[in-house]
Amino acid sequence: MYRVGNFIMIKITFPDSRVKEYPVGTTGLEIAQSLSPQLAKEVLAISVNGEIRDATRAITENSAIRLHKWDDAEGKHAFWHSSAHLMAEAIENLYPGTKFGIGPAIENGFYYDVDLGEKVLSETELVDIESKMIELAARKSIFNREEISKPEALDLFSKKGDEYKVELISDLEDGTITLYKHGSFTDLCRGPHLPDTSLIKAIKVTSLAGAYWRGDEKRKQLTRIYGITFPKKSMLDEYMILLEEAKKRDHRKVGRDLELFTFSQRVGSGLPLWLPKGAALRERLENFLKKIQKEYGYEGVITPHIGQKELYVTSGHYAKYGKDSFQPITTPVEGEEFLLKPMNCPHHCEIYKYKPRSYKDLPVRLAEFGTVYRYEQSGELHGLTRVRGFTQDDAHIFCRPDQIKEEFSKVIDIVLYIFKTLDFKDFTTQISLRDPNNPDKYIGSDENWNKAEQAIIEVTSEKGLTAVVVPGEAAFYGPKLDFMVKDAIGRKWQLGTIQVDYNLPERFELEYIGQDNQKHRPVMIHRAPFGSMERFVAVLIEHTAGKFPIWLTPDQAIVLPISEKYQNYAEGVLKLLNNSDIRTLIDDRNEKIGKKIRDNELKRIPYLLIVGEKEETEGTISVRKQGQGDLGSMKPEDFINLIRKEVDEALSRD
Repeated sequence: MYRVGNFIMIKITFPDSRVKEYPVGTTGLEIAQSLSPQLAKEVLAISVNGEIRDATRAITENSAIRLHKWDDAEGKHAFWHSSAHLMAEAIENLYPGTKFGIGPAIENGFYYDVDLGEKVLSETELVDIESKMIELAARKSIFNREEISKPEALDLFSKKGDEYKVELISDLEDGTITLYKHGSFTDLCRGPHLPDTSLIKAIKVTSLAGAYWRGDEKRKQLTRIYGITFPKKSMLDEYMILLEEAKKRDHRKVGRDLELFTFSQRVGSGLPLWLPKGAALRERLENFLKKIQKEYGYEGVITPHIGQKELYVTSGHYAKYGKDSFQPITTPVEGEEFLLKPMNCPHHCEIYKYKPRSYKDLPVRLAEFGTVYRYEQSGELHGLTRVRGFTQDDAHIFCRPDQIKEEFSKVIDIVLYIFKTLDFKDFTTQISLRDPNNPDKYIGSDENWNKAEQAIIEVTSEKGLTAVVVPGEAAFYGPKLDFMVKDAIGRKWQLGTIQVDYNLPERFELEYIGQDNQKHRPVMIHRAPFGSMERFVAVLIEHTAGKFPIWLTPDQAIVLPISEKYQNYAEGVLKLLNNSDIRTLIDDRNEKIGKKIRDNELKRIPYLLIVGEKEETEGTISVRKQGQGDLGSMKPEDFINLIRKEVDEALSRD
């Protein structure tokens, strides 16, 4: 910093490395205005030396900045976080005396947990909240940030009778507490927020749910109100169309229609039951990956569904995830406790350790479709995407340090082949590193962390992948590479993960004898291309709307006799196709052919094979393909070849 006339100047570095000078106290909004008036209208937040802030907050030192607009994740976060506050103001206006829990931005929109006292909010009243939000947004209320002492904050919210905010404040350190005020509403919040409410142009309050305070089922259940907002009405219109399409693709509905899976309260919440067609589909996915793994030198193992508590204490999982696990299982032996398996990796460490290993034996690649259990809160459960028991396509590679990059690269090749085969074309990668400001979250030495992080960064670059580096998202034992996939309607999912781990081998005292005849520690690579079978199938259902690839779909064809006169011929076709490993059904209902066609198209069966007098006479079938219509008549043998060719092309490595 230096003085120019009456001003003390600071240097501002932009993302393209340009440097400009501004008076101390300049805001992000003023910087944007100096560059372009249009840019100033679009700026929603700012990063200053990596910290996300309000665009209206003064900058007091030399800084590197990024200005965030709607297209940035940081911009959307500020927009939706501010919208949550706007919704809270509307609720307080409509229902005086409401107490407020938390109101964060989420992946699509925001929510606020509220205690309405004796008031029970109905879906029909959401439009009232929406109308009030529109009214309040138009007032152009400025979001004002205020630093406040802990005693002052406790006094403020105690006087309001808001015990939820008082509890949150009690957990905070004095000197770190900030409030945000806009219009008539004041909230405890770190920010950042928009310059003012007028930027919020389009509003939809979408739904209601129940949520236990702080996720604790023993605490009071609050009302969770969801909403979404946009800077343009056209964006909201597009989103609502997308939402309708998402409802049609909802894996819970499609899975029920296709008889893939179900749930039973007697079995337990969050514990899916796979029905025959779903089990067969899942088995095909498993066999698909097993074949790939065999080519890459993996060996299959099987481990128990439980393990002694001490196993997970050793691994560090109990300290990190114990509160999210099912309660320990006690036995008649005093002091003996078991846990339902929360992770497969500790078991695989013990398999590696069962015999001495030489450097010539490495890498050792152990693979298992292992079922694990986590006690997710009931309010967080959602179909197959959030369950309490799920099967991971888990594998652990134990290798020498000089083998890390090659092994990591091979795992990337497996993931890319899976995505190609299942038509996940649009994806990015995320390199998840340590949070430099919170080292207590992690185990292991800085030296090993640095080596692991550097290996992931180098391999990702060498493979030409588009990667975003995100500090703070690493697993507690090591950095990782996550694959973020966009589905057919543009939603983003995290599918597939690869992690480098120097720490579990240390904790389990894993060894191999090196070329120097000395003992060395192997490095461990964790990988799960699908992630979990349950979540992957859910995403696949929604990506394809239940119209699976021909090699994977539960039923590849169905024979539709025009009338019962052609039943014998239809059954002959059915037998021929099934004997040729073409998964085929027959619809022998006494219904008109038009209804049979409509009903079976709704079942997403790829091929409808119609047989009547002409087909019986000529020994053919009339083929109709889902989404394409009539393909004409052909011999059953030609149809078999058509299916086999389609399967071969779908699974081709080219």
